[in-house]
Order: sequence, then structure tokens, then C-alpha cells
Amino acid sequence: MELRHLSAFVAVAEELSFTAAASRLVLAQSAVSTSVRTLEREVGARLLERTSRRVELTDAGTALLPYARDALDAARNARDAVDQVRGGLRGTVRVGTLTSVEQVDVPRLLGAFHRRHPDVVLRLTAAPTGARGLMDAVAEQRLDLAFVAGPSDPSSPIRLTELAWSPLDLLVPADHPLAGGPSVPIDALDGLDFIDSPQGYGNRAVADRAFATAEVARRVTIEVADIATIAAYVRHGLGVALLPRSATPPAADLVALPVTGTDLRWTLSLATSADRRPSAAAAALARLVRESVPTRD
Repeated sequence: MELRHLSAFVAVAEELSFTAAASRLVLAQSAVSTSVRTLEREVGARLLERTSRRVELTDAGTALLPYARDALDAARNARDAVDQVRGGLRGTVRVGTLTSVEQVDVPRLLGAFHRRHPDVVLRLTAAPTGARGLMDAVAEQRLDLAFVAGPSDPSSPIRLTELAWSPLDLLVPADHPLAGGPSVPIDALDGLDFIDSPQGYGNRAVADRAFATAEVARRVTIEVADIATIAAYVRHGLGVALLPRSATPPAADLVALPVTGTDLRWTLSLATSADRRPSAAAAALARLVRESVPTRD
């Protein structure tokens, strides 16, 4: 049973696509298919069900997957040990990030890491599905670490290290009835039309949880994946929004107000696996992030 065959199987199992797995492994799709077929012959069972539209794990594939991951991790750890003796890190670190991260200079951090460890390949993915999609990818070992936003989930196999935080302020047009006060109680927002990120985004999760706890109705009428464009919808009178204070653009025709009577704390964190040992390269990058962006109280 060869590691390259296990690697191809794990990639297809995680991506549920031979095409995506081939791209991830930088191999021809035919090579990935051949490796999976060879592994199936070796174990004597079909591991993947293939149709023209999808790829799914069989019961045998589901049973093999954790052992295949363990074998690949063991081989990676062995290489890491040798590389450290030789005085350098190698390998690939898969990093996920939100489409907009203003609180942490991700390019600067990755650039500093690359200069320290030029033999490590960095693969960066900007997730259009928000923080939930990134955390799922870390939990499923498709990413080594990710910059995510939003509340933590105690049941998730993810470790979150807080990097920065910001309150969510209410953004309204300057002529809105609520614009005149220094702040606004959450009760006063009952029934307003909101512009927000889709489900799965950190700021949306914080807002939904706060309104549910306060038992205040909130109606999201427009969902926008790019948080930077939400202000434009507010400006044109299509609704109000809750945005991180650090991401609220200064503008004469918009007013940002603190919301009282609730906890609207938006947190940016580094997500890593809580139950899987990282590679030496991934651990080094996580350490650099933590050292460069001290945790805030």
C-alpha cells in the first residue's frame, strides 16, 4: 500500500471530486484515478462511488479514511523530524481566510513566514462560504489553519485563538429616525429590515445569536457575501446593518451607533484542529501568527 495511493484517495474523499483532488495534488486526473483504483484492488473493496455528477464514499471508504489520514500524518511527521535535523522546514501549509480581513495583515504575516521558511509551500484559500465553511474545512483536514470570525462552538473539534475583536455597530442612513441618538437599545430594532451576510458568516452568527437571546425580531431582507459592500445598500435606503466597528466606513451620509442591551462582540480568531497534531510547518505558522498578533482581552 503506497503513500501516493493513500494521498490520492484522501484528496478525493475530502474534495468529493477527482478534478479538485488532481488540482490539489498537482497531478493529472488520470493519475489520481489510477491511484484510487490501485488502492481499491489492494484492499479488495470499492472505496468510492462515482457517477457523472458526484463522488461519494462507500462504507469501506468511510472505514479506511481515518486510517489513511493517520498513515499520511505519520509519514509527514517522519519527514518533519528529518527536516528539523537538517535545519529547515518543508512541506505544504493550507491556509484559509475570509474574503475581507482588515484586523490582521494576512499578506504581511505570510510574507514573513515565507522569508523564514522558503521551502514551505503556502496555499491560501479565500472562502466565499464564510467562517463556518472555513472551520468545517479545518475540522475535515482540508485546511491546516484558517482566519475565521464569529462565536465559538464548544462541540466543534476546532481550537480558536482570539486575534482581534470589535463590537458590531448599527449602520443607518443619516436621515434615519434612529440616527440622532448616541446609541440605540436592541429593543428599538424590532422588525427593521436588515442587510447582512449569508448564514455561515461570523458577523451574521453573532447578530442572530444576540437577537435571539434578546427575543427581538429581526428580518434579513438582503444577503451580501462581501461585507465591504453592505454600506452601499444601507446608503440607498434598503435597510440597516450591523457591521464591525473596525469595518464601518466613515461617511457623511451614514451613522454608526453602538447597540445597548446585548452582546454584539465580533471576534477574529485563528482556527486550528483540536484533535490532530499539526505538521511542523503548520505549527510554525500558527506560532508566528500568535506571536505577531497578541490575544486581546
